[in-house]
Amino acid sequence: MFMLRLAALPLLALVTALAQAQPRIDPVPGGIVKVSVAPADEARPQVFYGERRTLVLGSPEGWQALVGIPIDTSPGDQSLRVRHENGQETTATFTVAAKTYPEQHLSVKDPNMVEPDAPTLARIESEQRLQDEAKIRWRDLAETDTELLAPSSGRLSSRFGLRRLINGQPRAPHRGLDIAVPTGTPVRAPNAGKISLVGDYFFNGKTVFIDHGQGLISMICHLSQTDVAEGDTVRPGQRLGASGSTGRATGPHVHWTVFLNGTAVDPELFLPGPIAR
Repeated sequence: MFMLRLAALPLLALVTALAQAQPRIDPVPGGIVKVSVAPADEARPQVFYGERRTLVLGSPEGWQALVGIPIDTSPGDQSLRVRHENGQETTATFTVAAKTYPEQHLSVKDPNMVEPDAPTLARIESEQRLQDEAKIRWRDLAETDTELLAPSSGRLSSRFGLRRLINGQPRAPHRGLDIAVPTGTPVRAPNAGKISLVGDYFFNGKTVFIDHGQGLISMICHLSQTDVAEGDTVRPGQRLGASGSTGRATGPHVHWTVFLNGTAVDPELFLPGPIAR
């Protein structure tokens, strides 16, 4: 019955009903861009950035793709492939501006956490495959709420994009936010979604992935315990577990990464307000 009622609505009215609060736009590596891809009187198109589908939002002004920009993207023009309902394909473009992220120096006592031995490397590779699949999962929804809440309340101890040196050795940039809270602090779902992966991993420790729909995914790590299981449906603010320092961590905190079209982007862009520092 719900689908029948939707079908009876004029398309423009449906698009207007789907309009919602959207994240802040920052067209830089690790940021987000919004690109107009089709008029409001068309059906929602499929949009691809490279080989990955992107989230598409409706508004009275038309359909807009919300695109996550990989942190290693060079400044310059980028293009999207737009597949319309009638089978026609068009191209939409956007421009990425330059951004330099600051460095962060960390000290980790366990040498195996910095230079893993062969058995540990095999474990890491196996775990990474599972997590990589969860990061790019696509669950099509008519509407995806893109306003998120931080999974825990506390001091922002490490921002997105920091170029990390661990024990003096360069490592991958920090692809999330770290919120400093005591072990055992409740950790909650940033928004509604489906639990797509739960595990205890070498680097990330106890981890929960939440699929919010249309390629918008939260990953929350270093938990001391998890209270949800794969396949669970969660509501906004529902408890997922408790904070901790499992995996490679220098102290108790909550690490939160947000993926959009398979790439990690700055979670602060999705928040209604800033986190305390």
